Amino acid sequence: MALYRDRRHAGRELACALARYAGRPEVTVLALPRGGVPVAYEVAHALGAPLDVFIVRKLGFPGHEELAMGALASGGVRVLNESLLHRYHVPEPAVDSVVSHEERELARREQEYRHGRAPAPIAGRTVILVDDGLATGSTMRAAVAGLRQLMPAFIAVAVPIAAPETCTALAAIVDDIVCAATPEPFHAVGVWYGDFAQTSDEEVHELLDAAAREPAVVAEAPGARHAP
Repeated sequence: MALYRDRRHAGRELACALARYAGRPEVTVLALPRGGVPVAYEVAHALGAPLDVFIVRKLGFPGHEELAMGALASGGVRVLNESLLHRYHVPEPAVDSVVSHEERELARREQEYRHGRAPAPIAGRTVILVDDGLATGSTMRAAVAGLRQLMPAFIAVAVPIAAPETCTALAAIVDDIVCAATPEPFHAVGVWYGDFAQTSDEEVHELLDAAAREPAVVAEAPGARHAP
C-alpha cells in the first residue's frame, strides 16, 4: 500500500519531521532533480527556507559507463575516485573527455532549471539535501561528497522513504538524516507512491520559479498548532 499520494504529499509529510529547522535564516534546501524537486518545494515552503537544485552527474568509467569513477556537482565540484583510476591506468585525456561532456550537460541543466538565477549560497550555511527516496543511496553519497567541497556548516539529508540499511549507512557521513519511513521489505522507492510519474523539466521550472517568489521566513513550524 502506498504511503504517499505523490511527491508533493510526501514533501508535506517530510516537512513535519523537519520542524526543528523551520524559520531559521541559515537554512537552505537543495533538491536533487528531477524527482526531488516537488518534495523539496514543499519542505522549503513549510520551513520558510530558500530552495535550489543540486545537480549531480555521474562520471562513467570509459568503456564501462555503468561503473562510476567519480561525479560532478553544482558549484564546479568534481570528485574523482583516484584509486580506481590508478588501478586501471586510465589515461588523463580519457578522464578529461568524460568530464568535459558531463560538465556541458550539467551547465545546460543548471541554466535550464535556474533561468539565469544565481546559485544559492552554500558556504557556512545549514543545508538540507532532499530527494524523493533512497534505494542504494549512490547519488546522494555523490551529492554529499560534492556539497562538502562548498564548505557548508552543516549537512542534513531528508527523504520521505528509504531502504533501512541505506538510511543507516548515510547517517555516518552527514550531520543529520531524516528518513520519514524505512519499511521492510523495502522493494523500491516507487512502490510507496500512488503516483510516481517522472517529474518533467517544466514542473522543475515552475516549482523553482514559485519558490523564488516566496518570502524567506515563516512564522511557525510546520504542523504547529495555535495555543488555545
